[in-house]
Amino acid sequence: MTVISPQRLGSFLGVVQRHWTKSGYEITSVNKSRDMPAIFARSPDGFQLALNVGYAGQASFEVATPCVAKSPVDAPRTPPNGPAYPPGEIPTPNVHSAFWSAGTPLSSPSPSPTPPPPSRRSTGGP
Repeated sequence: MTVISPQRLGSFLGVVQRHWTKSGYEITSVNKSRDMPAIFARSPDGFQLALNVGYAGQASFEVATPCVAKSPVDAPRTPPNGPAYPPGEIPTPNVHSAFWSAGTPLSSPSPSPTPPPPSRRSTGGP
């Protein structure tokens, strides 16, 4: 997993948020925690997405599907293209990127994620 430096983390989150917004996803929530930020979104067809940053800057994406019928899934037919970690062991990022791991902020910083606007959904009141 790629090391994302604290100086570049806000830019990484901003890139993802802008991509999701341009793709028509609704940003439903933003956690602006300095240590463990997150962005949550919903696609027009009901998929829910999350970008979470956890311990030691480990970034992970999660996707929840709308209701679907259960179906069998074949086991992977090819080996992983990276280390295969034993179940339950979550490694910390350990791959250096000249860009994302750099210890300097970008010269033209990308804005950090912004919270979504207040919901316009009806609450059932007058």
